[in-house]
Amino acid sequence: MTTTPPRTALIAGGASGLGAAAAERLRGDGVKVTTLDLAGADVAADVTDAAELSRLAAEIGPLDILVNSAGIVGPNAPLLQTTPEQWRQVLDVNVLGTVNAMRAFVPGMRERGWGRVVNFASMAGKDGNPNLSVYSASKAAVIALTKSAGKELATSGVLVNVITPAVIATPMNDSTAPDVLDHITGLIPMRRIGRPEEVAELVAFLASDRVSFSTGAVYDISGGRATY
Repeated sequence: MTTTPPRTALIAGGASGLGAAAAERLRGDGVKVTTLDLAGADVAADVTDAAELSRLAAEIGPLDILVNSAGIVGPNAPLLQTTPEQWRQVLDVNVLGTVNAMRAFVPGMRERGWGRVVNFASMAGKDGNPNLSVYSASKAAVIALTKSAGKELATSGVLVNVITPAVIATPMNDSTAPDVLDHITGLIPMRRIGRPEEVAELVAFLASDRVSFSTGAVYDISGGRATY
């Protein structure tokens, strides 16, 4: 009797927060998960280094699932007070980091005819949060990137979808100014912030065979904040 090998997953930004929660949830489904982060993960790497990710793709081997959760908030400041350097830093991690991971690992999925890519954006990418213009713009780019890649890969067996959470209780929000955090939490009709394990459930769904006719789609998890 032959046994089917477990699915394999890489979670970029998997050392903490939503990435760590997703790793725990996927492992609970029997997925062989490798986490990647600057520190504290199975593999230490920088998602802004395209050459390093390409090398790791060859080293890690065949991959079925890619979760792109690496990200930074950037400056809590009005647009007119932000600098080009701050924009480049956030876009390098949040946008180019996602691009680099997809360019490194998706070709193998396409060759094998099956794959799931789950990108992380934010409600900020749809609504635009005040004093978070850099972060909001970067997450809007991830949404558009996902829609484009989903169309390009639609007949390949590789599905690409994006999750747009509202405020979630993760370390990323430790650096968010209290007034900004209060404002964006107040936009949630459920009147609470989300929990990482709630988002991880959505990741597990999108990374599975249960999704077969959805690609390039935006999945809100916002406590009712999303209006479109």
